[in-house]
Amino acid sequence: MIRKALLLALILVLSILFYSCAGRGEDTPPAEPETDTEEKVQEEAVEDRHEEEITDEAEEATDDPEEEAPFPSLEFPRAEDVEDQYVVEEAFGGIAFDRPLDFQFADDGSGRVFVVEQGGRIYALQSADPFERELFLDIEDRVDDSGFEMGLLGLAFHPQFADNGGFFVNYTSTEGTVVARFEASPEGANPDSEQVILSFPQPFQNHNGGQLAFGPDGYLYIATGDGGGGGDPRGNGQDPSTFHGNILRIDVDTGGSQDEYAIPPDNPFVGNDEGWLEEIYAYGFRNPWRFSFDPVTGHLWVADVGQDRVEEINIVEKGGNYGWNIMEGSLCFEPQDDCDSSGLELPVYEYHHPLGRSITGGYIYRGERLPALEGAYIYGDYVTGRIWGLWYEEGRDSENVQLVETGLNITSFGVDQAGEVFLTAFDGKVYQLKAR
Repeated sequence: MIRKALLLALILVLSILFYSCAGRGEDTPPAEPETDTEEKVQEEAVEDRHEEEITDEAEEATDDPEEEAPFPSLEFPRAEDVEDQYVVEEAFGGIAFDRPLDFQFADDGSGRVFVVEQGGRIYALQSADPFERELFLDIEDRVDDSGFEMGLLGLAFHPQFADNGGFFVNYTSTEGTVVARFEASPEGANPDSEQVILSFPQPFQNHNGGQLAFGPDGYLYIATGDGGGGGDPRGNGQDPSTFHGNILRIDVDTGGSQDEYAIPPDNPFVGNDEGWLEEIYAYGFRNPWRFSFDPVTGHLWVADVGQDRVEEINIVEKGGNYGWNIMEGSLCFEPQDDCDSSGLELPVYEYHHPLGRSITGGYIYRGERLPALEGAYIYGDYVTGRIWGLWYEEGRDSENVQLVETGLNITSFGVDQAGEVFLTAFDGKVYQLKAR
């Protein structure tokens, strides 16, 4: 029995040795190890594929209109290089207007700029002939400017104005806020071409908003105040079922259930069952008097006029709740202590009274004449007449510097086709921001 077991074991050992020798015979040399060059080629091939994937993803992100553009890297200035180093000079030969409060250009290649008067008139100015103005539109017969914050408040030209002659205005009538479209020809605008796009009542005379602008997505954005009355007595700022206290976004090139406009399909409250307005892009504002888009990043900068303590600047995102009247800027408002700020968007910058008392929103500077201001948000205060530059970059401490103290009641900022900054004031003049 033992002899048989030993014999089986011997047979097994001989079998293993045989197959081992057969696998490493001279006719079958062992595989050579990969050289460093081959390894490097394989690694580079993997890296190339990875880079192609990243590039494709980046291109897809760039093509996505909802993908936020990154902030370009800003060169923050030394405060002493820009502080009080600017002036405002009368533009267009010092032509006087009656309560000018908006300044726009049509981007139609004509070089014209347009000044809006609160009473209901719009004038065109030729930059090549700055001492003459031409009446562009007169709708005084339908504008109600009986209140200090009422009147013809905003103007925006259709992105294809050069082809279709369409432009939009925001004004108050005896019934409330009206957003309307008009048509223009080379001879001027036709006041009888009015097509009311949107209208809603106003409970008080103040906080009517008024700004209009087309975004980089081609939609029309509309600023609406909370309806007025101290402290938002009707709670409109936190009520998305009302037109008050919002930035609205509508499609004026496509008819919809509203006939005169359509709701962009990606508006944040599309299809909601809470009764919230589908026109709303963002809410929680007190009186977002002026806003603008950065032509480089596409970001929406909104200045919201404060109540008693704070003036604020926001970079507004779709669906955001910007806090009013729970908060005034970063401070609790109602209640004034221990308010619930969860889910609210705080300002990117704010300043407190009495440094200023009524913010006038401006523009990111993208012109060429004032290179030290490149990328800065230029804005001011209606009451104190100060103009500041705000350098903001996510993840860095902001730099806010006074550029000039004008002593003017600054009603609005604007830019011309070259991106240079102008402002309107209630002394009736238009001014341009320049270096000393």
